[in-house]
Amino acid sequence: MLIGNLGKDPDVQFLEGNIAVAKFPLATTETFKDRSGKLVSQTEWHTVVLWRGLAELAQKYLHKSSLVYIEGRLRTRSWDDKDGNRKFATEVVGDNLIMLDKRMDSPTAPPSGENGGETLGNSDSPIGDPSENLPF
Repeated sequence: MLIGNLGKDPDVQFLEGNIAVAKFPLATTETFKDRSGKLVSQTEWHTVVLWRGLAELAQKYLHKSSLVYIEGRLRTRSWDDKDGNRKFATEVVGDNLIMLDKRMDSPTAPPSGENGGETLGNSDSPIGDPSENLPF
């Protein structure tokens, strides 16, 4: 489970069979006090991959700096680069997405049920409004 901001707009591609896949960097920041009482922030970058309906939603509604909650699993893949060196990448494959940005009353805002804290999973069906339980 991650809560963070997109580092850039989602890169969406369509594979054979018109299957959408979106990829974007997500920054998560942890703030804590060190031994001297000074506030310290640490930012980690994660590569997030969304498939099918979630990828299409990302393409339509997410943009650089969007605040999202992502629930998923880690996947590590490997390949050989052009020089024959073995490379590895670990990605977060998202299973659920909650858009945490405030709703905007504009023509480009998503319809009710696709933003403002609605939960969207691989089935693309809203399953509740968790914003009522948020502490802020």
